[in-house]
Amino acid sequence: MTKLTLGSHPYLLGFEQLERLLERSAKSGNEGYPPFNIEQTSPNSYRITLAVAGFGEEDLSITVEDRQLVIRGRQADGGAERVFLHRGIAARQFQRSFVLAEGVEVGEAVMENGLLHVDLRRIEPEPVVQRVKITRG
Repeated sequence: MTKLTLGSHPYLLGFEQLERLLERSAKSGNEGYPPFNIEQTSPNSYRITLAVAGFGEEDLSITVEDRQLVIRGRQADGGAERVFLHRGIAARQFQRSFVLAEGVEVGEAVMENGLLHVDLRRIEPEPVVQRVKITRG
Protein backbone atom coordinates (compact mmCIF):
# COMPACT_ATOMS: atom_id res chain seq x y z
CA MET A 1 0.00 0.00 0.00
CA THR A 2 1.48 3.35 -1.00
CA LYS A 3 1.39 6.34 1.29
CA LEU A 4 -0.72 9.17 -0.12
CA THR A 5 0.75 12.56 0.59
CA LEU A 6 -0.89 15.93 0.18
CA GLY A 7 1.14 16.75 -2.93
CA SER A 8 0.42 13.41 -4.61
CA HIS A 9 -3.35 13.26 -4.14
CA PRO A 10 -4.98 13.28 -7.61
CA TYR A 11 -7.50 16.03 -6.77
CA LEU A 12 -5.03 18.41 -5.14
CA LEU A 13 -2.99 19.81 -8.00
CA GLY A 14 -0.21 22.27 -7.22
CA PHE A 15 -0.30 21.83 -3.43
CA GLU A 16 3.30 20.59 -3.16
CA GLN A 17 4.23 23.97 -1.70
CA LEU A 18 1.70 23.48 1.11
CA GLU A 19 3.24 20.13 1.93
CA ARG A 20 6.72 21.69 2.08
CA LEU A 21 5.29 24.43 4.30
CA LEU A 22 3.87 21.87 6.73
CA GLU A 23 7.19 20.03 6.85
CA ARG A 24 9.12 23.27 7.46
CA SER A 25 6.83 24.35 10.29
CA ALA A 26 7.04 20.89 11.89
CA LYS A 27 10.85 21.03 11.80
CA SER A 28 11.08 24.44 13.47
CA GLY A 29 12.04 23.99 17.08
CA ASN A 30 9.58 24.41 19.89
CA GLU A 31 11.99 26.28 22.14
CA GLY A 32 10.29 28.53 24.64
CA TYR A 33 12.54 31.58 24.39
CA PRO A 34 11.53 34.28 24.03
CA PRO A 35 7.90 33.86 24.99
CA PHE A 36 5.37 35.35 22.57
CA ASN A 37 1.68 36.06 22.03
CA ILE A 38 -0.30 36.07 18.79
CA GLU A 39 -3.53 38.02 18.77
CA GLN A 40 -6.09 38.86 16.15
CA THR A 41 -6.59 42.62 16.23
CA SER A 42 -9.30 42.74 13.51
CA PRO A 43 -10.78 40.28 11.01
CA ASN A 44 -7.81 40.92 8.66
CA SER A 45 -4.94 41.82 10.99
CA TYR A 46 -2.79 40.13 13.61
CA ARG A 47 -0.13 41.13 16.11
CA ILE A 48 2.81 39.03 17.29
CA THR A 49 4.28 40.21 20.59
CA LEU A 50 7.63 38.90 21.85
CA ALA A 51 9.01 39.52 25.34
CA VAL A 52 12.52 40.82 24.57
CA ALA A 53 13.55 42.43 27.86
CA GLY A 54 17.20 43.48 27.76
CA PHE A 55 17.33 43.76 23.97
CA GLY A 56 17.57 47.11 22.23
CA GLU A 57 16.32 47.91 18.75
CA GLU A 58 19.87 47.55 17.43
CA ASP A 59 20.04 44.00 18.87
CA LEU A 60 17.02 42.78 16.89
CA SER A 61 16.46 42.04 13.22
CA ILE A 62 13.19 41.24 11.46
CA THR A 63 13.21 39.72 7.98
CA VAL A 64 10.79 37.94 5.68
CA GLU A 65 12.46 34.98 3.98
CA ASP A 66 10.48 32.75 1.62
CA ARG A 67 7.05 33.54 3.20
CA GLN A 68 8.52 33.12 6.67
CA LEU A 69 8.80 35.93 9.24
CA VAL A 70 12.13 35.54 11.05
CA ILE A 71 12.91 37.54 14.19
CA ARG A 72 16.47 37.31 15.50
CA GLY A 73 17.99 38.74 18.62
CA ARG A 74 21.67 39.02 19.50
CA GLN A 75 22.93 41.22 22.31
CA ALA A 76 26.27 42.91 21.99
CA ASP A 77 28.85 41.75 24.52
CA GLY A 78 28.90 44.13 27.48
CA GLY A 79 32.67 43.94 27.68
CA ALA A 80 35.07 42.71 30.31
CA GLU A 81 34.53 45.76 32.57
CA ARG A 82 31.30 44.27 33.94
CA VAL A 83 31.62 41.82 36.79
CA PHE A 84 28.45 39.90 37.62
CA LEU A 85 27.96 38.52 41.11
CA HIS A 86 24.78 36.86 39.89
CA ARG A 87 23.54 36.66 36.32
CA GLY A 88 19.86 35.73 36.22
CA ILE A 89 18.92 37.67 33.09
CA ALA A 90 19.74 35.60 30.05
CA ALA A 91 21.84 37.31 27.40
CA ARG A 92 21.42 34.56 24.85
CA GLN A 93 20.63 34.96 21.19
CA PHE A 94 17.40 33.70 19.70
CA GLN A 95 15.60 33.13 16.45
CA ARG A 96 11.82 32.85 16.14
CA SER A 97 10.16 31.92 12.85
CA PHE A 98 6.53 32.27 11.84
CA VAL A 99 5.24 30.88 8.54
CA LEU A 100 3.06 33.42 6.73
CA ALA A 101 0.08 32.46 4.60
CA GLU A 102 -0.22 33.76 1.06
CA GLY A 103 -1.55 37.31 1.19
CA VAL A 104 -0.27 38.09 4.71
CA GLU A 105 2.09 41.06 4.80
CA VAL A 106 4.27 42.36 7.60
CA GLY A 107 3.39 45.88 8.71
CA GLU A 108 5.26 47.87 11.32
CA ALA A 109 7.30 46.72 14.31
CA VAL A 110 7.27 48.68 17.57
CA MET A 111 9.36 48.28 20.76
CA GLU A 112 7.51 49.20 23.94
CA ASN A 113 8.32 48.38 27.57
CA GLY A 114 10.49 45.36 26.72
CA LEU A 115 7.95 44.00 24.23
CA LEU A 116 8.39 43.81 20.47
CA HIS A 117 5.10 44.13 18.59
CA VAL A 118 5.00 43.06 14.92
CA ASP A 119 1.79 43.83 13.06
CA LEU A 120 0.56 41.65 10.19
CA ARG A 121 -2.29 42.24 7.78
CA ARG A 122 -4.10 39.99 5.35
CA ILE A 123 -4.64 41.42 1.88
CA GLU A 124 -7.81 39.94 0.39
CA PRO A 125 -7.31 39.11 -3.29
CA GLU A 126 -9.92 40.11 -5.81
CA PRO A 127 -11.96 37.11 -7.02
CA VAL A 128 -10.87 36.14 -10.51
CA VAL A 129 -12.95 34.26 -13.05
CA GLN A 130 -10.99 33.16 -16.08
CA ARG A 131 -12.59 31.84 -19.21
CA VAL A 132 -10.53 29.27 -21.12
CA LYS A 133 -11.01 29.14 -24.88
CA ILE A 134 -11.33 25.70 -26.44
CA THR A 135 -9.52 25.21 -29.77
CA ARG A 136 -9.55 22.34 -32.21
CA GLY A 137 -6.58 20.03 -32.04
